[in-house]
Amino acid sequence: MAAIIKETQSIKEAVTFINAIDVNKFSRLISRIIQKLHLKGERTFSEEEELKLQTALSLDKHALNLVLETAAFILEQAVYHNVKPASLQQQLEAVHLSPDKAEVFSQTWATTGPELVERLRQTIFAPKKLEHVGWQLNLQMAQSSQAKLRAPSAVLQLGLRSEDSEAQENVFVEFNHQELLEFYNKLEIVQGQLDSLT
Repeated sequence: MAAIIKETQSIKEAVTFINAIDVNKFSRLISRIIQKLHLKGERTFSEEEELKLQTALSLDKHALNLVLETAAFILEQAVYHNVKPASLQQQLEAVHLSPDKAEVFSQTWATTGPELVERLRQTIFAPKKLEHVGWQLNLQMAQSSQAKLRAPSAVLQLGLRSEDSEAQENVFVEFNHQELLEFYNKLEIVQGQLDSLT
């Protein structure tokens, strides 16, 4: 499997801070992060809790934020790639996370990962939901500068509905052949990733 966590400068810095944290405190920290990961727009810890964490983990504000963001990022990547716990542990050790901390991630992921994936699957990330798809084909035969022209295009009508509204909003998108093919290929990739989650 390709690496889901690249060893960037911020990952290296976060790994240094994480490796210095007591393993029991780190285990509780990861458990809290994974419990709140599906709640977008909501902080994992209140400002008061973050101040207590800075003291308990002997980290400054920047270091704590880096640790929290990196831990959440690693877990989000595990969800996105539907990675196995053993593979997650190997990949974390490959970016120099200490084996005991990598094992904390792996064990937490093994016990609560499937539940998190299911919760995220139920969550609607977009404010609008696709209700209807319509289409039509157009063929332009001429224009003022060209007498003979064959320019086929497809127009998709996407009927969108907001969660808090009954009114349907129609969005029209026009594609030429190449654009439609590229769009189709991207949809195939999305379908493949959805299939890998089921």
